[in-house]
Amino acid sequence: MAELLYRLGRASARRAKTVIAVWLALLVAAGTVYALFAGELKESFSIPGTPTDQVNQTLKQEFPGMGGGAGTVVYRTEDGSAFTEEQQEAIADRTARAAEADGVEDAVDPFATEAERAEQAERLDEGRAEIEDARTQLEEGQAELDSGREQAEAAGMLDQLEEGLDAQQAEIDLAAEELDDAGRELDQGADLMEMSEGIRMVSEDGGTALVTIAFTQSQEEVPQETREAVMAIFADDPVAGTTVDFANDIAMSMPTLVSVAEVIGLIVAAVVLVVMLRTLIGAGLPILTALVGVGLATLTAMSLSGVLEMASVTPILGLMLGLAVGIDYALFIVNRHRRQLKQGVEIGESIGLANGTAGNAVVFAGATVLVALLGLNLTGIGFLGLMGTVGAIAIAVAVLIAVTLVPALLSLVGARILARRERGAPGAGGAGDGAAGARAGGPKAMSAGAARGRAAVAVLALGVIALPALDLRVGMPDGSSEPLESTQHRAYAAITEDFGEGQNGPLLVTAQLPGGPTEETAEAKAADYRFQVAEELYDRDGVAAVAPIDISDDHTLAIYQVLPEQGPSSPQTTDLVHTFRDMEPIHGTGPLGVAGMASGNIDISETLSSALPVYLTVVVGLSLVILLLVFRSLYVPVVATLGFILSYFAALGGVVAVYQWGWLGGLIGLETPGPVLNFLPTLLAGILFGLAMDYMLFIGTGMREAYVHGASARDAVAQGFRAGRSVVTAAAIIMISVFGGFIFSETMMISSMGFALAFGVLLDAFVVRMLLIPALMRLAGDAAWWLPRWLDRILPDVDVEGSALEQRHLRTADGGAATAGDTAPAAEPSDDPVPSGQR
Repeated sequence: MAELLYRLGRASARRAKTVIAVWLALLVAAGTVYALFAGELKESFSIPGTPTDQVNQTLKQEFPGMGGGAGTVVYRTEDGSAFTEEQQEAIADRTARAAEADGVEDAVDPFATEAERAEQAERLDEGRAEIEDARTQLEEGQAELDSGREQAEAAGMLDQLEEGLDAQQAEIDLAAEELDDAGRELDQGADLMEMSEGIRMVSEDGGTALVTIAFTQSQEEVPQETREAVMAIFADDPVAGTTVDFANDIAMSMPTLVSVAEVIGLIVAAVVLVVMLRTLIGAGLPILTALVGVGLATLTAMSLSGVLEMASVTPILGLMLGLAVGIDYALFIVNRHRRQLKQGVEIGESIGLANGTAGNAVVFAGATVLVALLGLNLTGIGFLGLMGTVGAIAIAVAVLIAVTLVPALLSLVGARILARRERGAPGAGGAGDGAAGARAGGPKAMSAGAARGRAAVAVLALGVIALPALDLRVGMPDGSSEPLESTQHRAYAAITEDFGEGQNGPLLVTAQLPGGPTEETAEAKAADYRFQVAEELYDRDGVAAVAPIDISDDHTLAIYQVLPEQGPSSPQTTDLVHTFRDMEPIHGTGPLGVAGMASGNIDISETLSSALPVYLTVVVGLSLVILLLVFRSLYVPVVATLGFILSYFAALGGVVAVYQWGWLGGLIGLETPGPVLNFLPTLLAGILFGLAMDYMLFIGTGMREAYVHGASARDAVAQGFRAGRSVVTAAAIIMISVFGGFIFSETMMISSMGFALAFGVLLDAFVVRMLLIPALMRLAGDAAWWLPRWLDRILPDVDVEGSALEQRHLRTADGGAATAGDTAPAAEPSDDPVPSGQR
């Protein structure tokens, strides 16, 4: 691979303009394909086959027009008073227009609904009064009949009149039985009215009203243009004296790809590059190539949205990764090239060597991240696998640009990649200096006591930071997590204040009814069964209200709306969903089904959580195999993988503390803490694994090279750490800057992803790779590099650092061949961000 990359680098340098033209043509082509074929990004997520999805499919079959998504429009009077008749009529008019919009099944007028509720209450009162009157008449009739029977018996005429008296008694008994049935139905109706009291469309003070929109398609399939068309009916034609807002089930905000915070992250990365490379051209080149790669990868990914259901956060993930690794990968090659130029290597030869050594490490590191991201497809969760695939596209493009476009640009830039004072001193910083540094004694090795102390501090710190992860609760963001000034947050707050928090996430519950041998029998029993189920639902803890909605034509399936006491993302609502699914109110009919937006999010979260252990196992196994190949050691893969596990759970702990508990949330604009984004733990595992392996590569290969070249295990740790620390520091700072820019996104999903990645990189690079790993390697001594002979014979020789390429090709400016000893800067205390293991 190193020889192939060497030749590719030389070829790219010789045909620089052609390579640049090819990449620009690809960028233009990607833009054209995007303009022609890009589809609509989704803001919601779905997993086919979940319990919620199964209930929705049943509803679509049994109840035409049901099973689709829903949206909520919130009207409030500006002064808090009750709506006037004119305002009610205006809102009703807009509701009727919304019901006729394409993609809308129905729109419910809140005032008509409340009026109907009031009429039902009046009818119940009238029915009770009528029954009481009828009972009074029956009692009077019974008294007259009893009196007549007594008189007939006294007159000795009972035998003659008994048949007629018995017939009258039968009529009275039948009438009494019918009154009892009617009274029981009225009592059930009154009880149902009481159970559903909390499900209101207009607040008790009359100043807030909810318009419910029923869509023809499922929640995640409702087109954005349909949502926007419905919102326009209400927003573009305001009702005087009122305000209108839209809940997040209809007003789904699409995050922007580029924001001010991301630009600031790029500026910080540029400052780091200028400080390291001491030249604007050198600093600008990695950023330029990263932007080209990000543009190509993002446009390509978004072009797929026309044929694939893609969440809006998916291309942003590719943008995050493409920027971070694109800058880092280009930096590795640029800095290696600069160092060789200062050693006197000719420009063309230096470009080839940089591509074959540092570029070889880039390809290996990129392949590691690529495999980890593609591994997300193993979870079997479609949208998560697509995220991994889009991220992998960004990584692949970044690697290809690093080993082709970067050499081409380096060829055009020529000696200007060095500062003026560096160009004037050819051979400075060359191999001789490194050798001298090595002969002078090299870096000081840490003592065993210091190593034990550092390891203890690192493990203790990571363990403490990871503690909040024990309280990890995952879910999907709701309206409360939206920015305060957003319409979604205003709608959520208004609903919570005037209707209760549970109104933001009502549940749809289905119950199977026994039916009967005939349709008449099933219909006769249906009312009692429906009431029995409603009572069972209402008696559960955490239920605020229950209302029957409909019953199937064959009277075997009933639907209820259930209003939880808590919000859609609360643990109580999650428990309530599980409670319902475990219930069988009518023996032999099977458990209840639960659907709704809150239920769907719960199912997605639990599916993702169940897939995480399997994915972590795959990632850990992959880590062990990769590191075994690179370092030819049993100890190094184990400690490196344990270090990744520590940094992973510590990063999760930080996310829980900030986004779930709300610690320091004000610093990033987090107003309302809530559950951690449900796919974040799995996504973090894949991305952080790939980056952690990169850092281990840059720290560990220098140690291995020094040990192989004859240094003691103790000195090899010090030499390798000294050579690799600057590259890990530079790469980590750049990645933290890029990821950190996304923390201030108004979209909570993007913010939490940016924080998790930035914090995870911070811990893994500076605590695990630069503190814990060197200490553990020092304590292990020679045992750190032990490998059974039989395993050593069968393992392929992965020359990641490209040292064999150096020995074949490296020529100094005076034509002499450089030996491995001449270029063994593992012992050189330099600030070069490419470790000796990459030379």
